[in-house]
Amino acid sequence: MGRSWNGPLKKSSDYVYTIPQSYKRGMNVPGWIFADDKLIKSIRQDNAPEQVANVATLPGIIGASKAMPDIHWGYGFPIGGVAAMDPQDGVISPGGVGYDINCGVRLVKTDIREDRVRDEIKPLINTIFENVPAGVGRKSRLRLKKGQLEEALDYGVEWAVDEGYGWEQDLKRIEDNGRMETADSEKVSRKAKDRGAPQLGTLGGGNHFIEIQKVEKIFDPDAADSIEIEEGQVVTMIHTGSRGCGHQIATDYINTMEKAIRKYNIDLPDKQLACAPFDSPEGRDYFAAMSCGANYAWTNRQLILHWVRESFEQVFDESAEDLGMELIYDVCHNVAKKEEHRVDDKKKDVVVHRKGATRAFAPGRNEVPKKYRDVGQPVIIPGDMGTASYVMMGTEHAMKRSWGSTCHGAGRVMSRTGARKKFRVNQIKSDLSKDGIYVKAASDKVLKEESPGAYKDVNNVVEVTHNAGLSKIVAKLTPIGVMKG
Repeated sequence: MGRSWNGPLKKSSDYVYTIPQSYKRGMNVPGWIFADDKLIKSIRQDNAPEQVANVATLPGIIGASKAMPDIHWGYGFPIGGVAAMDPQDGVISPGGVGYDINCGVRLVKTDIREDRVRDEIKPLINTIFENVPAGVGRKSRLRLKKGQLEEALDYGVEWAVDEGYGWEQDLKRIEDNGRMETADSEKVSRKAKDRGAPQLGTLGGGNHFIEIQKVEKIFDPDAADSIEIEEGQVVTMIHTGSRGCGHQIATDYINTMEKAIRKYNIDLPDKQLACAPFDSPEGRDYFAAMSCGANYAWTNRQLILHWVRESFEQVFDESAEDLGMELIYDVCHNVAKKEEHRVDDKKKDVVVHRKGATRAFAPGRNEVPKKYRDVGQPVIIPGDMGTASYVMMGTEHAMKRSWGSTCHGAGRVMSRTGARKKFRVNQIKSDLSKDGIYVKAASDKVLKEESPGAYKDVNNVVEVTHNAGLSKIVAKLTPIGVMKG
């Protein structure tokens, strides 16, 4: 984590703190941090507000450099950062997307009640652990034939469903239908492909997980009806991203962008913001490669969903269809997209960077699946493994204030190193067990790093997000069983 931040922060409304444009040389717009009085204290303990100000210096940035309540220190951009650029004279920056391109989360409903799953939670988690490769170095069950990885990079979940990994209706319940059409696998390096091929269909480590949860509480019955969830029902959450493939794409293009800033005479306060004009050869190539990384991540989560469905079938001896295992929605956290938004009361295409932030589109937007269009886009907010996660809905206010964006999770307050030093595995397992949560992890190291104590209070983050109007709370989910990579 960075050092504490002592720069100017003006409370401009109940849930917005502004870093004035005059704070540092080169800021083209102010910085906005969505938070309350309690959260802003922890945000100040980290140097992430400096990164909000740095992002405000990027050429072509529109409105403000924005940060969500779960903001913390990241590479170049803060995690929780949102910035929109003009496609003509603005830039695209790999630091505004991150190394885990389209790290994201999907939520799957079931027709099973909590008591039935509690009786089988150990065999269920253990079966998923067998069926879904997890942890550092674990390889996929897939043996890709020549050209298949490129098809996954170019076509995303369409490829997976065509290959029999999932249901046709899954496509309609994924952001962008599981495919960014701007992808071009020729812009992805051989090294990125070589790293990605053995990992497609693996969970990985770190904060990635599969969690069996119960719907603890419904806050908005109408919205809950639209996504067909009710209290006591069991759902499954899958959180992972683009693995080594996305990491290598980021690495390759950060190197490219470091040369581009000299070529295009872009003056930056931090070289981690390395970027290129969106409409330049380097910008276009990165956007095409990043789109492939996004498609890889959606495909990865699709394969995992397929094996999770198979695991439920094995344990409960019923088909996934009979168990009602429909995908509710899948959102991505780390991505840049060209979207239409209102700028100065005119509709305009802008390039929105969301890094550790979730799209939260309002009712009526064409990008929202028809099933949810009257209520808004489902937003899935994972917490840490010992507390809660949330289902929220996008709002019109988010369209106006945050480019249709909201928070993405609890947000760390402690570094991984700090967490490893502070927490003990037996204590973590014991505490979770007392709360009725069975956990199985590929490594003790990850359990310590991902201890609930290493994160902000997700309830506080979500409450601020709701009160700030960036998305509205629909349901609270609590874990029954957790599988960590």
